[in-house]
Amino acid sequence: MTNRIARKASEAETALSQQFAQRHAALPGDGAIAALRGDAFGRFNASGLPNRRVEAWHYTDLRAAIRSALPVAIAPGKAALDRARQLLAGLPLSTTRIVLVDGIYQPELASFAASPQVIVTALEYTLASADAGLVRDLTGDGCGAGDATLDLNAALMAGGVVIDIPAEAKIDAPVEIVSLATRASDAAIFARSLVRAGQGATATIVERHVHSGDAALQANNALVIRTGDNADVAHVWIAEGQGDQQLHVHSLLATIGEKAHFSSFGLLDTGAFVRRQIFARFDGADASLDLSGLALVRNKDHMDTTLVVEHVHPDCRSSEYFKQIVEGAGTGVFQGRISVAREAQKTDGAMKSQTILLSDDAAMYNKPELEIFADDVACGHGATCGSLDPQQLFYAMARGLPRPQAEALLLEAFGADVIERVAHEQLREELAERLRSWLIGRTV
Repeated sequence: MTNRIARKASEAETALSQQFAQRHAALPGDGAIAALRGDAFGRFNASGLPNRRVEAWHYTDLRAAIRSALPVAIAPGKAALDRARQLLAGLPLSTTRIVLVDGIYQPELASFAASPQVIVTALEYTLASADAGLVRDLTGDGCGAGDATLDLNAALMAGGVVIDIPAEAKIDAPVEIVSLATRASDAAIFARSLVRAGQGATATIVERHVHSGDAALQANNALVIRTGDNADVAHVWIAEGQGDQQLHVHSLLATIGEKAHFSSFGLLDTGAFVRRQIFARFDGADASLDLSGLALVRNKDHMDTTLVVEHVHPDCRSSEYFKQIVEGAGTGVFQGRISVAREAQKTDGAMKSQTILLSDDAAMYNKPELEIFADDVACGHGATCGSLDPQQLFYAMARGLPRPQAEALLLEAFGADVIERVAHEQLREELAERLRSWLIGRTV
């Protein structure tokens, strides 16, 4: 008989267990929500923080990155709210804006001038009267099951919003969720938000994370998006603010209804340690999914994009297209898996990752995968990794451009190709400008 050796908890894991023991009774929600929290933390406690032995985290060792667990951020006071107003003033204008400060919804900072149909409720109020439907929606109906960071987020979630978009609503202005981390002191944030788009609804959701201050930050945030049948929902993820003491895990859980379309674009250009993970599942036949993103990695930053797409209904289409530019001693990671169930016949799936490395110390890990159990599908994947084309660089320099400007011209064209997948013109222009600013920063 083999005796199993008990896993030794790290200092951070021990601190997280103490935080949950001290806080769980005061966290919003009882009944089904309390059970959800307890079950989620039980699973986390059994597995611990993900490390290289966990296949999905092989290139991003979270256990090594989190040496100690920071205290959970407190509700923002006057100074934090004043700082939040200053940060909001520096952002692009938005007529429909939902604001979280250090993870907590602040309705006095919100604006719904262009989208009065959108219904927003603070997560803590919704949890107080939670039913089985809300529990299902909040957990993405099982999307991402088994991920330890999602379990930790579910156990400790204290802030966020629930956004309901009525059936057949046509929301022209982007609905922007702004998460401000004031970083007045070292803190951790656990927030989860839910967007429910009704049947036939059309909307663009912008998820913007803004980080200020010099204190250490550990953010574990999740956004769940559920689209009704025939809905058309676009999602754009943007982060702003630099700093060496930042660690971010951002999870997107998406379920896509019958004949619905969902797209998501993410720009990773901030933070020392970032993992953006996407779990998407088709919840009906004849639906489509478009996932894309651009990672701009510098210095010793580590940026990881990991996604899992589950085809469980027939006649669905998914496209995944991601690009990375890595310089200095930065590390980029792309992991993607398309899973096609036996009943998901006529699936059409394509996954591509392309990377440019700008220095000898830059590193990129690509791992695209296909898991196919159906026999009538069209699926493919590919990954490329290399330096700038020397002939293109020579061509640009031969026409009078100094090398830094020639490199920037080629890199802008490389990144603009994936940014073009964003349908909303104003957002597309903002993303293109952020790419140009990043390129200017590396040539100064």
